[in-house]
Amino acid sequence: MFAELVSRFTVVLDILLVALVIYGLFYLIQGTRAVQLLRGIFFVVFLAVLASSIFQLNAFSWLIRNSIPALLVAIPVVFQPELRRALERLGRPGMFLSRRNVSASQVAHTVARAASDLAAQRFGALIVLEGATGLQDFVDTGVALDAQLSSDLLHAIFFKNAALHDGAVIVRDDRIVAATCMLPLSENPTIGRDLGTRHRAALGITEGTDAIAVVVSEETGTISVAHNGRLVRRLDEGELNRLLRRLYHPTPNGNRWLRRNGAERK
Repeated sequence: MFAELVSRFTVVLDILLVALVIYGLFYLIQGTRAVQLLRGIFFVVFLAVLASSIFQLNAFSWLIRNSIPALLVAIPVVFQPELRRALERLGRPGMFLSRRNVSASQVAHTVARAASDLAAQRFGALIVLEGATGLQDFVDTGVALDAQLSSDLLHAIFFKNAALHDGAVIVRDDRIVAATCMLPLSENPTIGRDLGTRHRAALGITEGTDAIAVVVSEETGTISVAHNGRLVRRLDEGELNRLLRRLYHPTPNGNRWLRRNGAERK
C-alpha cells in the first residue's frame, strides 16, 4: 500500500514538474515576440502527436519522433536573445510582483494631451502603446526609463534639442519603459510618398504586432494613429482620445488586448 502511494505521488510530482518547467519558460519570455512563436510550435506538435495516435499514422509518427530532438536543439539557437534576456530578468528586483490595474482612459487622455501639445509646437513624436504582443526586443534597442507616463515627460522627451527625441517611446501599461527605440520600417509599396520615417516606423511596428502607434508630424503638425498596419490621419486631441479609448484595453492583471480598428481614414 505504501509503495503504491509513493508511486502515485511520484507520477503526480513528475507531471507537476513538467508543467512547472513549461509555465516557467513562458513566464520568462513573456514580453517578447518569441512567446507567440513558441506557443505555435507546441500547438502544432500537440496536434501532430494527437493525429498520429488517433489515426495510427506510422510513417508520420516516425517523422514526429525523429523531429522532436532536432526541434529541442533548434529552440535554444533560435531564441538565444530571448533566453539570455529571460535569465537576466531573474535577477531584477520585483520581477514576481503582480502588476497593478491600469486605467485605459487615463492613458488615452495623457497620450492625446501630449500629442496635441507636441503638434501645436511642431515637435515630431512617435509613441507606441504595447499590446498583448511583447515589444521587449524593441525596448532593448533604446534607453531604459521605467517612468510614470505623463504628458510633461513626453513633451520633455520629444523636445527638439532633447537627447532622447529621436526614435520611439514605448509605453507599457501606464509607464514609459524606454525612449529612442528603433522600430522596423514598413515595406508596404502602397504607402504614400508624403509619409516620412516616423509614419513608416509606426506602420512597421503595427504590421507585425498588435501595438498602437501615435505619430506627430514635425513638418505639418498633424497627428496620426497606426494600428493593424493601417493609418488614421489628421486627428485632433478629442478624436485621438476617443480612438485610443476604443483601441486600448488593459485587463485587471496588466495584460492588454486590442480590438481592430475600422478602415484607414485619409
